Amino acid sequence: MTRVAFLGTPHEAVPTLEALAESYEVGLVVTRADRPRGRSGRPQPPPVKDTTVALGLPIAQPESGAELMASLRAHGPFDLGVVVAYGRILSSEVLEMPAAGVLNVHFSLLPRWRGAAPVERAIMEGDTMTGVTIIRLDEGLDTGPVLTAQAVDIRPGETGGELKLRLARLGATLLLDTIPRYLSGELTPVAQVEEGVTYAHKISGEDRRLDAEGSAIDFVNRVRALAPSPGAILEIDGSPHKILEARSHPVAPDPGTWRSVDGVPVVAVGGEGVEIVRLQPPGKRVQAGADWLRGRRVEGGVVG
Repeated sequence: MTRVAFLGTPHEAVPTLEALAESYEVGLVVTRADRPRGRSGRPQPPPVKDTTVALGLPIAQPESGAELMASLRAHGPFDLGVVVAYGRILSSEVLEMPAAGVLNVHFSLLPRWRGAAPVERAIMEGDTMTGVTIIRLDEGLDTGPVLTAQAVDIRPGETGGELKLRLARLGATLLLDTIPRYLSGELTPVAQVEEGVTYAHKISGEDRRLDAEGSAIDFVNRVRALAPSPGAILEIDGSPHKILEARSHPVAPDPGTWRSVDGVPVVAVGGEGVEIVRLQPPGKRVQAGADWLRGRRVEGGVVG
């Protein structure tokens, strides 16, 4: 049976891991180290670790390239490597270890949106189409040759979290179809074209900030792209609120303000109105905009 090393970290890597475990011998799962999360600050395992433990598979959480190589050598040899959102660029030494190289499931139609945040950047940019690309990794940032790709429409109102889940499931299915054809020589990797290259840089704190002076459509797209995590941030009455759902509203408050309109909070954005449908105030639970408004007991305020 084909022996596979899998490298991945977040929720969107889990469907591919589960699919591989059903069809191949997964000799090692490599994921990132446990990290502090939540209010407690206690280290929490990444989703791939939880799944690996449940499947009873060998696991490694190396902190360096040397530790990664040591783990692969200890559990090898491998026929193939598979990467889904692992979170690190791999050295040539790692890429050459599996006999047939390392395949990557990337959540965009390469060469558009190479990099760490292809789903978020696509939605923020207002793209109406994206997809999954299977590449053989090289030392560059998502520059390797393409084995196959499948396009999907981005649905109106679809969030980053929803689209990631859909692409994760598609990617797992596409990879299982691709592996036997690749290993048999039926599929030959084809070099990416350089025309249309864009980069999906990692989401920063500044990327999360909502601009009430920009366009309403960009405001809504940013909210969609970053929901449910890490979430876009809007300063409301001097406090940072996480905005999880927003939509256009026909009433536009005065610039720099928000106000109650028919029982819902509406923000002025670039001369237009945007309704805050769901949000999370600092230190509180996620709530509907209408519920938040009732708790405020005021009819308006300032933003930005």
